[in-house]
Amino acid sequence: MYDQVDNVEDLGHEDTARLVLDMFHRIIIHYALWFTEVRHQMGMEKALETLKSASAKSYDIQMNRLSKSLGFQMKDNIPEPMLKMSKESLLDLMNAVAVNWIANDGIWFQAVEFASGMNDAKRCNDTCWAHFSPFEAWSIKKFLNFPDTPGLEGLKKALNFRLYARVNTQSFIDEGPDSFILQMNECRVQGARKRKGLDDYPCKSGGTVEYTYFARAIDTRITTECVACPPDDHPEEWYCAWRFKLA
Repeated sequence: MYDQVDNVEDLGHEDTARLVLDMFHRIIIHYALWFTEVRHQMGMEKALETLKSASAKSYDIQMNRLSKSLGFQMKDNIPEPMLKMSKESLLDLMNAVAVNWIANDGIWFQAVEFASGMNDAKRCNDTCWAHFSPFEAWSIKKFLNFPDTPGLEGLKKALNFRLYARVNTQSFIDEGPDSFILQMNECRVQGARKRKGLDDYPCKSGGTVEYTYFARAIDTRITTECVACPPDDHPEEWYCAWRFKLA
């Protein structure tokens, strides 16, 4: 293609469509880089405050412009074609988005692993979760309009609204007013490894970061304890389990 075109207008129909999709990808990366740099320069709290303001304005501008280009209407700030979908279809779409998310996570992990080794992949993975978990908690708190300290019941509800909740099967065990246990009964990643005859992936370090940071971001009073997580031994009915306590 390099020798065949000098301008966008010289592209064929399919390549023009591919370029549009590539530009969408550039927007996503640029958006993420802005957030990452504000977090680096000013801290997570300031980054989330800025994100709340910027994302609302960005969403309005982008969706209104896309609706005109693609010929759909916006209603109550939602694309009208989505509102015309059945609840079942919307849930199917939500599940597809969640599966894409976990697939993307695995792809990034393997890309680092194959290029630089398992140690670097796990190091990047754990650090990524240290940033993503509090962001997802913040996003869920905003969506559900939580108070600052919603307690253990708030954490339970928030755990049901995670992306993970759409791809895995989890359950709660109440231990009393001040603690409960989350069990991951079916795990998409570990289940796939089991079907291939592979050992469990040792995800304890990443899980410790993930759940500790998520719970703390929901309510700073909540502490997290790992009951067991691979490479620990675990019963057949769950892969990992985590205890949350209200300090």
